[in-house]
Amino acid sequence: MTTGNPAAIDPLWVDEILLQGRSTDICLRLPEPVDRGTLRRLVTGAQARLAAAGLRPGGAAALRLPPSLAYVVNLLATWRSGAQAILLDHRLTDHEVGRALERLTPQVVVAPVRTGGGGLRIFVDVTEGVTAYADRPAVSGHAVIQLSSGSTGPSKVIGRTADDLVAEVHRYTRIDGVALPGERIILLPSMVHVLGLVGGLLYGLHAGVELVPPERLAGDAVLAAIAADDSPATVLGVPFHIGLLASTRPIGPLPQFKRMTTGGELVPAAVAAAFADRHGVPLGNMYGMTEVGVIGTDLHGRHRPSIAPAPGIEVREVDGELRVSCPASPYVGLSDPTRWADGWLHTRDAGTVDADTGLVTVRGRLDSQVSVGGLKVDLTEVEATVAALPGVAAAVVVFDGAITAYVQPDGPLSQEVLDELLAERLAGYKRPRALRLVAQLPRTTTGKLVRSTDALRTAAT
Repeated sequence: MTTGNPAAIDPLWVDEILLQGRSTDICLRLPEPVDRGTLRRLVTGAQARLAAAGLRPGGAAALRLPPSLAYVVNLLATWRSGAQAILLDHRLTDHEVGRALERLTPQVVVAPVRTGGGGLRIFVDVTEGVTAYADRPAVSGHAVIQLSSGSTGPSKVIGRTADDLVAEVHRYTRIDGVALPGERIILLPSMVHVLGLVGGLLYGLHAGVELVPPERLAGDAVLAAIAADDSPATVLGVPFHIGLLASTRPIGPLPQFKRMTTGGELVPAAVAAAFADRHGVPLGNMYGMTEVGVIGTDLHGRHRPSIAPAPGIEVREVDGELRVSCPASPYVGLSDPTRWADGWLHTRDAGTVDADTGLVTVRGRLDSQVSVGGLKVDLTEVEATVAALPGVAAAVVVFDGAITAYVQPDGPLSQEVLDELLAERLAGYKRPRALRLVAQLPRTTTGKLVRSTDALRTAAT
């Protein structure tokens, strides 16, 4: 898909892979239906506006838009113009955006001039404006540039080519348990990040799966979106959304509710059990990274906590670390052999690969292993134990000179009660030496719990 100019991108893949199909087919419901013919016309109009502002083939457009029809249209228009799309989460500060723009020098920036809808809206009504920024070619030949979620440290700049995106879209079509043509995806994660972008938007457009963002980020709104049509519906989200639905009681039967699929961090067993008791549908799991997309899945919930590698993906275990096949470095402006080398991405996740079945079990971050008095402690185990305690909504356990647990209560809870409960469940050397109650644990823009000690200390104060 890339041409001889390393910063020029062949735009044909957009029509061939994403925008093909009958003009009358509904592809988005926001809640008004958007058919393919309308989407193609909107994309063509956006291309003209981007070009008038200075976007050229081989250039880049920075999209600083919330989830919206405007975001979808300008993303596709950028690619259809033969340009690179730089995805900037709309929740980033002006300072963070400014630093990204200085480094990536897009030709144009697309941002809202008007936004309608409440704060809990998943998709909002946006009128966008396009402004010129820098008259330079893109910094690389990647079709998309994303910033990693930064749950354990600073964000990384990650690029993926059009070939890579197309390969992942085709990979989804071969995964058992994904939404099928004619079905719906109830889309909860942001399309700025890889799960919502590829697993939701790009796969849905390619496969003829209708994308339905609920009107609000609330359990009753998600269930209402499922009930709004008779076709089967798969809810796509992250662990935060599972907890949301686990605490929401359906008003009546929902035979359309086919499955929920979650990406991101591991789902605590107690949350998975609560969801299953409430809704009685399979809870599927995906494991992936911004750098490569989906790595493995267990969409039927048969192998929890293990997953099967996605088609075309090879996973190895080297010295307790999971490594994933990745032909080229996904990092922009970074040459770090500890992250990528010789066709293998270092995930920095601890895990195992079963020699007989090939199933992969993710154990948590590789740096979760610490030594306490000469004894090895797995912080992932400690965190799972804390998170499963009654009265705990979420927990993060870090090693900050000693084992420290930051706990978000779910109702009345004291440090004394926590300590007593942990004394019954963990050996003395594993127990946190400090327990910090936090009204709201910090999360990344994708809903992952932040594990930065500085951010946790700030939250605790």
